[in-house]
Amino acid sequence: MKKILALLLLTLGALALTATTALAQATQKKEIKDQAEYNAYVAAIQATDLNAKISGLEAFSQAYPNSVVREDGMEALLAAYQQTNNAAKVEDVAQRLLVVNPNNIKALAILSYLKKAGGDWANARSFAERGATALAAYAKPDGVSQDDYDKQKTSFTELFNNVAGYSAWQTKDCASAQKYLKLSVAGNPTSLEDVYGLAICSLPPSTPEDMPNGLFWIARAADLSTDPKGKEQIAKFGHSKYVKYHGSEDGWAALLETAKTATAPPGGFTVEKYVPPTPEQQAHDIVAKKQPKDMDFAEWELVLSEGKQEDKDAVWNAIKGQPLQMIGNVITVTPGADAKAPPKIQLAASVDDIDAKRFDIELTMSGPLTAKQTPKEGEEFKFGGVPDSYVPKPFVMQMITGTLLTSAPPPGAKKPPVHHKPTR
Repeated sequence: MKKILALLLLTLGALALTATTALAQATQKKEIKDQAEYNAYVAAIQATDLNAKISGLEAFSQAYPNSVVREDGMEALLAAYQQTNNAAKVEDVAQRLLVVNPNNIKALAILSYLKKAGGDWANARSFAERGATALAAYAKPDGVSQDDYDKQKTSFTELFNNVAGYSAWQTKDCASAQKYLKLSVAGNPTSLEDVYGLAICSLPPSTPEDMPNGLFWIARAADLSTDPKGKEQIAKFGHSKYVKYHGSEDGWAALLETAKTATAPPGGFTVEKYVPPTPEQQAHDIVAKKQPKDMDFAEWELVLSEGKQEDKDAVWNAIKGQPLQMIGNVITVTPGADAKAPPKIQLAASVDDIDAKRFDIELTMSGPLTAKQTPKEGEEFKFGGVPDSYVPKPFVMQMITGTLLTSAPPPGAKKPPVHHKPTR
């Protein structure tokens, strides 16, 4: 927490009123008519010992709760406690300041920062959003130069946008996170925290407004990371997202180079989205590249169930009536009408159908099977058969003149391929 307060002091250092400025405000615009009150305020503000200053300002706040300079004194007390790295007291005084003035910018900035550091995302965002609203009406304090005032507003703006955006990200409100973090990055383009948060909230599984910009931000985050391991991890993550969206890594290296110098997506920047071929296109590609005899069963199934009629005809005319030797998993066995009648065996020959326990071949044996020859459900079954007809959807190939293969199938026998349903 000491480190947090030190960073906060560094961030808001230009905002803390000096004793001279605070005293000038009191004497120039806020007249203290009671001499004892004036003396107590001046003594506390001008104290050089930090503990004496804190004691004096606390006493003044208690003794003069309605003083015209109560808010100024509490701001000075806030700055003093910051210098002691007393987080509890800093938060306490900031909360008390908001009682005096609900729109006190310094208190809202400190509380938003502290709540963010403590992981209290709801309150951090609330204080930050209140601060951003109050900042719109924040007038230049007396005794502060225009240059310092402009720097103050810039620092406050960056802080409020950072806290609101980061907190929204942590609570998975990515729409709000994108809004605030874009503003924060615009003001502080080298902030890894802001750029990385913006990237994550612009990429799946979030609901991105613009995926190409999300890819730019993740490439930018990889460049900003100074930790070699972190840089590698961010780049690897970005690469996977890029390839999934674009369909290949073409252009990824160029994007990494662009992100080294560009602080935002360049005008006209885009990444072309990969559109997978339809099942019909996949089937046509198979027919264009392979002869039916060189296809596996999964490819026959894809073409015959999803292909154009001319592609179906090309495959079916090549395999219909041709003796095949295959392997499948038994789904059911239906005995013949009598002891001399051939049974029918339903088999799954593709991995998807084996996993689903759905048959894609219905084989009619050429003759009866003995009890020993009859396969059991779930068993692997080696067989010969002749394609006779098929049903496209759900795909089933009817085969006739089935035979048992008592030895290992010869080379070229159709085996269950690693087949998955086509991309749709």
